[in-house]
Amino acid sequence: MFKTLNGCIFLAATLFMQTVAAQLPDFTEMVKANGIAVVNISTTQKAQPAPEAISKEQQMPEGMTPEMEELFKRFFNNPEGGDFGGGEQQSLGSGFVISADGYVLTNHHVVKDADEIVVKFSDRRELVAKLIGSDARTDVALLKVAATGLPSVNIGNPNQLQVGEWVLAIGSPFGFEQSVTAGIVSAKGRSLPGGNYVPFIQTDVAINPGNSGGPLFNMDGKVIGINSQIYSRTGGFMGLSFAIPMDVVMNVVEQIKTKGKASHGWLGVQIQDVTRELAESFGMQKPQGALVSKIIPGSPAEKAQLKIGDVIIEFNGQVIDKSGDLPPMVGVTPINDNATLKIIRQGETKTIDFKIGLLPDQDEKVAETKPEAKPDNKLALKVTDISDDQRDALQVPNGGVLVQEVGKGPAAEAGIQRGDVILRIQNETIRNAADFNKVAKGLPIGKSIALLIQRQGSPAFLALKISK
Repeated sequence: MFKTLNGCIFLAATLFMQTVAAQLPDFTEMVKANGIAVVNISTTQKAQPAPEAISKEQQMPEGMTPEMEELFKRFFNNPEGGDFGGGEQQSLGSGFVISADGYVLTNHHVVKDADEIVVKFSDRRELVAKLIGSDARTDVALLKVAATGLPSVNIGNPNQLQVGEWVLAIGSPFGFEQSVTAGIVSAKGRSLPGGNYVPFIQTDVAINPGNSGGPLFNMDGKVIGINSQIYSRTGGFMGLSFAIPMDVVMNVVEQIKTKGKASHGWLGVQIQDVTRELAESFGMQKPQGALVSKIIPGSPAEKAQLKIGDVIIEFNGQVIDKSGDLPPMVGVTPINDNATLKIIRQGETKTIDFKIGLLPDQDEKVAETKPEAKPDNKLALKVTDISDDQRDALQVPNGGVLVQEVGKGPAAEAGIQRGDVILRIQNETIRNAADFNKVAKGLPIGKSIALLIQRQGSPAFLALKISK
């Protein structure tokens, strides 16, 4: 009886494991078909004088063999992999062939400032590549090698990608060529610092230094993204990897091929998310959209009479849920195209038409301030008028008051700091300290209030609530 029972249990367990195995994806054929189109990219540039590669905080662990010690030195010298001797710096990345006539894609940061770019194929051939063009804003670079009949990948549509779908990466992490890792799509449309014009695909595929520029495949064997960034506290994989969607990539590629460089659409605003408190202060039913905190002089936004405090909830009929949704939409729209915004302004919904501009290169300067004095109002803030000499440093052409001291109270709880410039409270423009004191006295208790501040040249809305 026990033998029969044990036999039944064993059979059931075997059937269960077979069923689970049958449901898991098999990537073998996909790797065979596409691995030959994935390349290793190495670059060289003249070395610059540098301090010791390993700091006091990075001392050698005890008991290391000479071989492990050398590997440890190499890792801290250059976590992307490569050779560390001689008079040149080398770095490694990945890439993939997109056409049989020799066009290769990789990341901008992989080939940036390179004196020579070498593409190594799976059949061990190595060819020097020419940089056709690259775009730092999207982190895309297009290379060309002198070869024909090359195996190439098929380009897929990332818009059809679904969260939870299996994806696969092939690349050269730490220089280990043709490494294959797999996972699922964790999220779509991620906005990252420094990547405002890319709605990144987030995955849990194991991506490490050296994978940069490699392809991300869907289960149809089509490339739907370029692996570009990881989020890590250690320098290695932590389950958060980000890829540039191929529709964004191919738009850049087409521009580079036809014009030699990529251009991006421009509205000319600085934006932020609408928090629950800000939504309440603006009379909105829920937090949504992109809140305009600054309008660039001479921009399409200024010409269209967009105003600070407007909340953009649609662009060309596409819903803006978070502020990060807007820049990629504007960025891929052709220059000089007509476009439409739906906004909420002081509780009313309006439609604004404008013409897409060309995104310029702009650098923000950081202002320095010298705080003093003590708070003397119910916001627990001490403010002062801004002198003419201070305006250039603070990048405030007119109006506003300078926060000199923040006491314990609602302003501190909202995140206001010494050196901030208060430009507006609710819908009231603050021209000077007298305006501020007048408006501050009339603020309601127990209701969210929106303050527009400027900090180190960048404007932002903050919400505060006076409890008593």
